[in-house]
Amino acid sequence: MSASGGTRAIVAAFAANLGIALTKFIAWFFSGSSSMLAEGVHSVADSGNQLLLLLGGRKAKKKADREHPFGYGRERYVYAFVVSIILFSVGGVFSVYEGVEKLTHPHPLENAWLPILVLVIAICLESFSLRTAVKESRPHKKALSWPQFIRRAKAPELPVVLLEDVAALTGLAFALLGVGLTVLTGDAVWDGIGTVLIGALLITVAIILGIETKSLLVGEGASDADVAAIEQAVLAGHEAERIIHMKTLYLGPDELMVATKLALAGDQRLADVAAAIDTIERRIREAVPAARVIYIEPDVWVDPNEAAPATDTIILKGLE
Repeated sequence: MSASGGTRAIVAAFAANLGIALTKFIAWFFSGSSSMLAEGVHSVADSGNQLLLLLGGRKAKKKADREHPFGYGRERYVYAFVVSIILFSVGGVFSVYEGVEKLTHPHPLENAWLPILVLVIAICLESFSLRTAVKESRPHKKALSWPQFIRRAKAPELPVVLLEDVAALTGLAFALLGVGLTVLTGDAVWDGIGTVLIGALLITVAIILGIETKSLLVGEGASDADVAAIEQAVLAGHEAERIIHMKTLYLGPDELMVATKLALAGDQRLADVAAAIDTIERRIREAVPAARVIYIEPDVWVDPNEAAPATDTIILKGLE
């Protein structure tokens, strides 16, 4: 996944959230709506999250050094995980607290038209941000469903922005519902219920993000399709007789490590083995461009089923 697409989506989300946060706080100040306060904090948290994602992308570009020989690609995963924590604590927990406070100590709304106007504007701006994220994600999503894309994407930026935007739009709907019912019924409890729903939504999204980024931090291998493409590339020529075993690991969103032991003919010269390995590496990189770090160990295949009887015979002869 290209970093440029993720960057465009992040910048669009940051600009939208910054403007939305300001208008929400103005609406909260003049109306006293707890839903607007929760949404304002949510937008501030989202704006900070986008800055963290941009910072992670910048740090991930640092060149490999002696202390980090495989580079800093996983910095993007670290910052995406921090985003999930901020979304959970600052956004979700605060919103639930504010909602419970409003339920226990309700007070009427003032200038109710203002938060409703702000929420409608915010929905339009968030829709623009979500549209940008969807547009940038489509080339990478391909035939996958949206849940599958979020689950399998190795670059965290687009899935994070998609989830944040969906959560933001749903939260705005909750806030609009809470404020609207408060205006219609005159009961401020609905505003508190909307705030609690916003908090519960943010906590759910934060948990999903945390689980997915934790999996990337621990280390994920290539997808089944990429593994099949690598295996086909290895065996496409006559250099290797078989793949004895192979492991893959993403060092970063755009960098895949492939380590494999291959069975080669045992009567080859060292120069021929080296040339065969170089040819196989070129085919792997053509098949899966993300496979930038490749380690190939040549070996001679010995069928364990055929080797066992011979070993038994040697042992029996030794005993005689």
